[in-house]
Amino acid sequence: MRSWTGSAAIGGGVWAARLRAAVVLAGIFLGAAAVAVHPAAAQPDQAEAQDPPGPAVERLVFRAFDVDRAPRELEAGQMDLYLYSLKTAAARRLEGNTSFRLYQAPATSVSLLLNPAPAPEGELNPFALPEVRRAVQYVVDRTFIARDIYQGMAVPMITHVSRQDPDYLTVYDLDRGSGLTYDPEYARRLIAEAMKAAGAERVGGIWRYRGRPVVVKLIARVEDERREIGDLVRSELEQAGFQVAMAYLPFAAAVLTVYSSDPQAFQWHLYTEGWGRSAPQRYDFATVNQMTAAWMGNMPGWQEVGFWQYRHPELDELGKRLFRGEFTSLEERNRIYRRMTELGLEESVRIWLVTVVNSFPASTALADVTLDLVAGPRSPWTLRAARVPGREDLVVGNQWVWTERTTWNPVGGFGDVYSIDVWRNLYDPPLWNHPFTGRPMPFRADFEVKTAGPEGKLEVPEDAVLWNAGEDRWAPVGPGTQAASRVTFDYSRYVGSRWHHGQPVTLADLLYSVAQGWELAYDRDKARIEVALGVTARPYLETFRGFRLLDDHRLEVYVDYWHFDPSTIASYASPGGLSMPWEVLAALDDLVFAQRRAAYSDTAAARFNVPWLSLVMERDARLVQRTLRTLLREKRVPEGVFEVGGQSLVTPEEAAARYQAALDWFDRHGHLVISNGPFYLAAYDPPAQYAELRAFRDPSYPFEPGDWRFGAPPELAIELPGPGGGRPALRPGEPLTLEVAVRGPGRLGLRYLLVDPATRQVVAQGEAAPVDGGADRAVETGRSAEAAGTDRFRITLAPETTAQLFPGLYQLHLAAFSDALARLEEAELDVEVEP
Repeated sequence: MRSWTGSAAIGGGVWAARLRAAVVLAGIFLGAAAVAVHPAAAQPDQAEAQDPPGPAVERLVFRAFDVDRAPRELEAGQMDLYLYSLKTAAARRLEGNTSFRLYQAPATSVSLLLNPAPAPEGELNPFALPEVRRAVQYVVDRTFIARDIYQGMAVPMITHVSRQDPDYLTVYDLDRGSGLTYDPEYARRLIAEAMKAAGAERVGGIWRYRGRPVVVKLIARVEDERREIGDLVRSELEQAGFQVAMAYLPFAAAVLTVYSSDPQAFQWHLYTEGWGRSAPQRYDFATVNQMTAAWMGNMPGWQEVGFWQYRHPELDELGKRLFRGEFTSLEERNRIYRRMTELGLEESVRIWLVTVVNSFPASTALADVTLDLVAGPRSPWTLRAARVPGREDLVVGNQWVWTERTTWNPVGGFGDVYSIDVWRNLYDPPLWNHPFTGRPMPFRADFEVKTAGPEGKLEVPEDAVLWNAGEDRWAPVGPGTQAASRVTFDYSRYVGSRWHHGQPVTLADLLYSVAQGWELAYDRDKARIEVALGVTARPYLETFRGFRLLDDHRLEVYVDYWHFDPSTIASYASPGGLSMPWEVLAALDDLVFAQRRAAYSDTAAARFNVPWLSLVMERDARLVQRTLRTLLREKRVPEGVFEVGGQSLVTPEEAAARYQAALDWFDRHGHLVISNGPFYLAAYDPPAQYAELRAFRDPSYPFEPGDWRFGAPPELAIELPGPGGGRPALRPGEPLTLEVAVRGPGRLGLRYLLVDPATRQVVAQGEAAPVDGGADRAVETGRSAEAAGTDRFRITLAPETTAQLFPGLYQLHLAAFSDALARLEEAELDVEVEP
């Protein structure tokens, strides 16, 4: 399973921080103003105030358990929590079993990726034809997949947006009114028209092109229900006239075949993708880009040099506008988002199938679990605070701890959920999304935002600097530079604390990661080696206007970026992840670009026939070790990186101490994963599928076990009118008024759509009116995220609307939302139109 972009900022460079953070926030923020935000961690009680720094347990062990055996192993006491979702049948059997606690969350989305590359002369790839790709939308039976294959523990998807995500409201009518339902006869007609127009003919029920059968290669994963989904798709494609070459592959082999190959090599035509979701997002900017726009490097071709590339200029242009905040209002932002979603459906390179409700079993003795709205316990919060009373250790199970595609490097690695499940406990990000609201919040860095956007500009001080990759120095921006926003980051909770190897965290670590991002994008030689990393980073880096070091813990960042929420501006401007110390990053850069003996990305590794760097693998770590020895011998200070404002932030002696500390760490632990979080990586054994983390109890570590304990999210619910929900009735031309109650925290709202089930067309839509003040009353009474209440809403269908209706049943779709929760609650009500 690949990682969704809602994961943490894990890269060493600024681009990785932006892309992988993918954290956004709801709210309105207009005009030039400033806002300061400080950590809002869950508050420990009085007794917990004396806890030592670090996590709740001394030892955290990750082990691999096959998903089919996991319940038995858990019952036998072999683990405390299983972080890989159980298969649906097993989850159903455990419901009501008092030996377990079952945590459920919509943590996985499943899609079908199609290869749109044109075939060589004399051959035909049917999925190069947009009409055939669109026909696949009608071939897949999403309802059957959700109801039968997942036994009701999945929800059908039409677009990239889950029905529980806040941006589902943005595309609500596009999704519900798309008309995309299971209709195989219609799909076969569309396929036949397109194939005949392309010169193919159907002989004996099989499509042939220039006398040869059209064969498509379908790769289905074997670990979970995607095997059954693959069989279902194969059956439908065969009935449509294609010969299907089926391959059932595990994670590593499947990912290598699909994402590391040139689409025109045709090692695959279809693939059953699975996406792990790790944080709620209030306003999406990354997922829609990742899943539809080629510029971000996640569409076939992967922006890798020499590969055929999927292209769609309008999607790229819109995607960059959305990503870079090139809009002036929420309404304009939503128009961009809707158009990208429409184009994604038209192109149908990804066919979205279902959002899966993952089931994570745990021992009933496990306490202090935080349930992220999207990821459940599979988040950065849980294992920092979780414990079993009376014990000092926890054992966490997963399907894998290591696979052949598991790669630990902070620039082009961490692409699978198995490495991230371990890594997120080793590292403290500057910002992270709140587990309930989906809003970016300070994790270890505070921030203050000032913006003149969307129309105005701020003057950038002349002494602000940007990294010049051609001259290897920080160059002053000079007079006349302007930016839409300024964010001042306070890294006091980093500076003065220590990395796991004992060296102090300083802003030199941050500056190196910033410069590294510019080097990857703008140094010609480096960009030719790591092509995809550089190409995808440039559109983002182009919006930065300057950095200004204020003192030893504060950095001003100027960006030509605006958003109607200040915290979203901060998440965009966050300049680096501070995930690893600068000396490790410097050694990696030397190994990749100077020595050319390793690569950050899988595609560069394959192109140059060198290892794909992984700091937990002894072979790769020893390459880095030898580089560190050379750097130590030379007492090398990276050229220009630490020369800012006429002063040097790192002396040769300090650099030597850093290199020596990293070498000592390798001698003790056999790897070079060094970070700053509540645990450190004490042991990692790939053949044994084993990782052991130990508590980091350094007195300088700023957090205690109770600081990040949030518990379970508040409930959001819809109460339908009438006994048992009722069935409203009306005659054409008569008004219809319904009252619906919504219970939840914060400001509540209700959106409705009236859909003709025969045509799947939306015939009426709107936002229900609050009764007796509704949402405004919630604010007046000070209702918070913790204080749920009930508001009533009125839906009115005017006579001129009902006059257009024909006798029969219509479906009234309802979506409740709250500004205190990054999720929706849906309900459906039949409305009968009488003759």
